[in-house]
Order: sequence, then C-alpha cells, then structure tokens
Amino acid sequence: MSDNDPRSILHRTQRIVVKVGSSILTQNGELREPMFGEIARQVATLRRDGREVVLVSSGAIAIGSRELGWDHPGHSIPEKQAAAAVGQIGLIELYRRRFADYDITIGQVLVTRSGLEDRERFLNARHTLTQLIGLGAVPIVNENDTVATEEIRFGDNDNLSATVVNLVAADLLVIFTDVEGLYIHQPEAGQPSPPLFDVVDEITPEVERAAQGAVSTFGRGGMKTKLEAATAATASGASTVLCNGLERDALLRVVGGEPLGTLFTPAEGNRVLASRKHWLAFTRKTRGTLQLDLGATQAITRDGRSLLPAGIVSVDGSFQVGDPVACTDPNGREVARGLVAYESEAVGRIAGRATRDIGQVLGYSNGDEIIHRDDLVTLETHDSTPASDQRLDTDH
Repeated sequence: MSDNDPRSILHRTQRIVVKVGSSILTQNGELREPMFGEIARQVATLRRDGREVVLVSSGAIAIGSRELGWDHPGHSIPEKQAAAAVGQIGLIELYRRRFADYDITIGQVLVTRSGLEDRERFLNARHTLTQLIGLGAVPIVNENDTVATEEIRFGDNDNLSATVVNLVAADLLVIFTDVEGLYIHQPEAGQPSPPLFDVVDEITPEVERAAQGAVSTFGRGGMKTKLEAATAATASGASTVLCNGLERDALLRVVGGEPLGTLFTPAEGNRVLASRKHWLAFTRKTRGTLQLDLGATQAITRDGRSLLPAGIVSVDGSFQVGDPVACTDPNGREVARGLVAYESEAVGRIAGRATRDIGQVLGYSNGDEIIHRDDLVTLETHDSTPASDQRLDTDH
C-alpha cells in the first residue's frame, strides 16, 4: 500500500469507535445472532494488535420489540421506551456472552443528549469511558432510550458515535450499515448499483444530495445522519469509514487499509476543532439565533474575533446567560455557534449598539462581548480560528 494512499493512515489508527446499526444486528425484526460473535471476534483481533475499541450499538428497541411480539419498533415514545427497557437487557447480554469467548470484559454506558449537553456530565462520561478502556474493557455505548424523548434524544446512534469519537479522542470512526457505502446517487430498483464515493475530502453539495434517502423500519437514522456523523468526526481529526458491516471481516479490512466502503478524510492542522469547541459545535442544542451583518460575520469566521453587539442585526428565540446560540450570516446561513454572555431580551436591546452603550442601556454590563472568542466556534471555516485558540482541552 502506497503512503500516498489516503487509506494508508487507517493501518496506524490506535483508538477506534465502531457504530453498529440495527440493520446489522437484525433483519425484518429477527436477530442476526452470529453478527454479535463476528463483531466480538474482530474486536478481539484488533485488541491483540494493541488497538482500543469502543462500540456504539443500536438494537435495543429492535430486540425489545421482538420480545414483546411486535412487528414494529413502537408507535409512540412510551412504547419505544418500553421496548428499549426490555431489549437493552438482551442486547448487552448477547455482547457479554460473545466477548466472554475471548476473555474480554464489556461495560455498558447509556447516555442522553441532555446529559452530554451539560459540560460536567460530558467530562464525567469521558472519564468513565477512558477508565474502562484503561482497565482493558470494551465500552458499549447506546442512547438511553428508556428515558429519552424527542426533545432530548440524539435521534440516531450515528451522531452519538461522532460524539463518542470526541469523548475518547479516537482517530477512526467506522460506521457499519447494510449498504456498501455512499453511492454517488440513490440506487434504483432493478438497476445495477451505482458507483460509490471512494474518498471524500470535502462535504460538497453533490455529496449532500447523494446522502438523501429512506431509513429502515427499526433504524432511526439514514444516510443523511451518517454524513452528519462523518462531518463531526472528521472535524475532531478522525478518519471515518462508512461500509457494509455484513461483509466478512469488514472491520479488520477497514483497519488494514483495504478499499472498503467510503472514506471521509480527517481534518488537519488548524481545521481540527479542540474538544471543547467540538462539543459546542456538534453536541449542544442551540436555544436561539443571532443574525449578523457582514462585518461581524467576517470578524468571527475570518479573523477569529469575539462577537460584539454592534454586529448583531436581529435576535430570535429565548435564551439565558451561558446558553448556546447559532450565529447566521446576512443570507441566513449558520456560520458559528457560541455561549452567550447576555440573555435574549438584553441582547435584543443592545443589538447594533456600540459596546460603550451596554451599561447605559441595560443598567449593568457582563462585558463587551456577546460571545467571547473562547466560547465561539465557526462551522464553515475552522481554519479561520487562530492557532493559539486550537488547543486540546482534556479537563474543562
């Protein structure tokens, strides 16, 4: 394999997150039990080679629905929660037995979006996962569907897997699905499968169009969420491979650098987001929107500056001090996210004004910045942030 081959770096990856979808573990509501053994065998092989693996596994709702005698994953949130409560036990027990064949201990980690939106809980999850890895266990992560609702759930384990990449500082994300990779256009019934995107260095409109498609009965994601996951994972510096997990030795072949599936290349240099800024960009849910003028847009995206009130054109939503908000350019495109130093009502009153007017208008001041540059991350041009702000943060 040539060093110029973009897949050559996969052979050097040390910490790997593997996302296993419901379509890999089940078929038409029936379990593919041999797949649990296949996954355990491949992970055991990688561990013998000195690598560390974290699994993000779907399947609890599908398994629970089967146990309950349903041919659907639940028609309401309470039904899905009930199915997850029943199925999570069976899911983790199947993994426990298969990994025990290789003398490997597993650890179950259940999370929700609302939990990881809290920075302290996010760091606690990181500490738990890294401790499990350090003890030689294989963490198996899933969304806690037994308590999740539409408002707090990730909605799919694809995006959760990208968050786990950030949590454990992985250098490779492998997303198992039941298709070969990202096709250049949607397959048509009765027609040969279209070619795949082999290597994706940039998420272009063409790539985004190719990712539109349907989801499976028991899966909550789709190709669109897998593309979102790849975008988030590569922003943290991890390679991402989307491939057919039903292929023999798929995980081993990906890590070996074989041309399997679609490879999304990792961001490099200043384009890699520090962990805290990655958390802000891809994990926290925004509570409102600030529309910026052109000058403010360029100041934060090109020059890496803080957001001042003078550059704000309008305020939408209700938020409090410290909440995450989206920043949009004059065309309405989201270009940044950040934690605000003022509540929404106050920002509306001082929008468009000079910083010297803040105290006079509000009767108090929390500082000149609506969003300080340390609490601001750009989404379109990661390399516009000065190198001094691209530090790794492991404890805050």
